[in-house]
Amino acid sequence: MTVPRLTGSVTAAAPTADATELLVLLPSLGTTTELWDRVVAALRPTLPAVRILRVDLPGHGASPVARDPLTIPELAEGVLRVVDEVGGGRFHVAGDSLGGVIALELAVAASDRIASLTMLASGARIGTAEGWAERAASVRASGTASLVGGSAQRWFAPGYLEREPDGPGGRALRLLVDVDDESYARCCEALGGFDRTVEATGLAVPALFVAGEHDGVTTTEAMRALAAEVPGARFVELAGSAHLPPLDRPDEVAALIAERVASTDAATGASEGDPAAPADAATRGMAVRRAVLGDAHVDAAVAAATPETAPFQDFITRYAWGEIWSRPDLSRRERSIATLASLVTGGHEAEIRMHVRAARRNGLERAEITEVILHTALYAGLPAANTALAIAREVFTEETHAEETDG
Repeated sequence: MTVPRLTGSVTAAAPTADATELLVLLPSLGTTTELWDRVVAALRPTLPAVRILRVDLPGHGASPVARDPLTIPELAEGVLRVVDEVGGGRFHVAGDSLGGVIALELAVAASDRIASLTMLASGARIGTAEGWAERAASVRASGTASLVGGSAQRWFAPGYLEREPDGPGGRALRLLVDVDDESYARCCEALGGFDRTVEATGLAVPALFVAGEHDGVTTTEAMRALAAEVPGARFVELAGSAHLPPLDRPDEVAALIAERVASTDAATGASEGDPAAPADAATRGMAVRRAVLGDAHVDAAVAAATPETAPFQDFITRYAWGEIWSRPDLSRRERSIATLASLVTGGHEAEIRMHVRAARRNGLERAEITEVILHTALYAGLPAANTALAIAREVFTEETHAEETDG
């Protein structure tokens, strides 16, 4: 077994934290730990008691080059060795693309070490052995510089690079040129030999699967199907994202990871002071609230708070979002269905618009939202459902207009 020597960097927990956990972040093929820079920045306020370890792939960033053949289990073992160097124990893991594949291997082969799994733009099998062999041969012949054009199309949603020409997407493509050619090729061949589709169906680790709306590599359909096979897994599609959600949707990714970590900890029932103790309800609630309602909505609500209304903002953050919405027995998608039905039944028109948007963020299609309202009409009455449908139509129209403007 040839285990590659990998290099990582640690972001410390808050100095006031009594006990700490570990979150490991693994990047995509062709990227470095910089992929996670903005995610880590967004995670610090919501997970102050968590240390964050980022690990570079062989020949990427700070990790040494690889000359011998590699397998995904060997890459996973390399990650475990870095984890052990920084203290060992159980840890949460999240990875994008190849990083997600390695994270899945860890969850399958070392499930006793994994507290939770988040896979972004990844799968139990990606592509074909033949396709990866062709990619490896091409890189050996022409270098990683030859991949820049194709990667720009695979990695990003249409128009992203044009909107942010000097942003992190352009830098990621420039860093791709510096990746060691042979190490990249070895990683391609490792992906070609990986298939955990059978083992994923028995996964015993709390799991979250995140797909980018415009990802043509690990598509929404493929990731949704994988999530459906994993017991208790949750699936989320990120609108406007493609194959690198940590780069183009860092705030949403940070909120999703924070919620996954916090809800896993809450389910353990660990006592305060234990290294596995859950984040407090306010921290957990703010992470979930932002993930469901969006930063713009939450920021506006917080900014509008007065000394008289601030206690109410704290109340809903702690109890609505930190307690009820954070419980693990229903997915966010299922909670959105229940919430919409309840709001229609109660005639709470002022809240329906917000939760139609939230339902879209939680993965419900427009047709599914309409179906929920139609079903609720049987029990809540036609006038209430008619009003709710009118509100939903307005939200859908706003979405369409925004999509056309972005295009």
